[in-house]
Amino acid sequence: MNLGIGADTGAVTRLIAKYAELVDTGDFAGVGELFADAVFIGSGAPIHGREAVEKMLRDTVILYEDGTPRTHHVTTNLAVDIDEETGTAAARSYVTVFQALPDLPLQAVAAGRYSDRFERRDGLWRFVERQVRIHLVGDISRHLRPQPPPAHHPDDPPSLGIADTD
Repeated sequence: MNLGIGADTGAVTRLIAKYAELVDTGDFAGVGELFADAVFIGSGAPIHGREAVEKMLRDTVILYEDGTPRTHHVTTNLAVDIDEETGTAAARSYVTVFQALPDLPLQAVAAGRYSDRFERRDGLWRFVERQVRIHLVGDISRHLRPQPPPAHHPDDPPSLGIADTD
């Protein structure tokens, strides 16, 4: 067994876990740091870099008095593929977002998949890209701010308002 690959897989896995921890604690600047030189692809246009990722989260995620979104991101079914020769990695996983508030019982508010790409620079693994695909949506009214609908061209088919569902 190549111990390098095991250590690299652990480092990539820790980045994936760090993202969940930072979002759930409301540390959007920390999330921005994770994506300092990366692209975040969600339901809108791709977001590039630290400031843009932090702004996107501040503009969309509702924070409560304790400074958190009162969420718990659970990442499962994680598969990491390391390419030692190129210093790159890819990972895929499932995500389920739970939320609870004093007047909102614990519930799953979203479920989907992450597709991530990483690169090793100066001996450290970093995000290159995260693509989020949400397939199941519950009551997100207490998690995300309503976003203005995208501009609609008359020739476009009607939209259900949730861009990343299958």
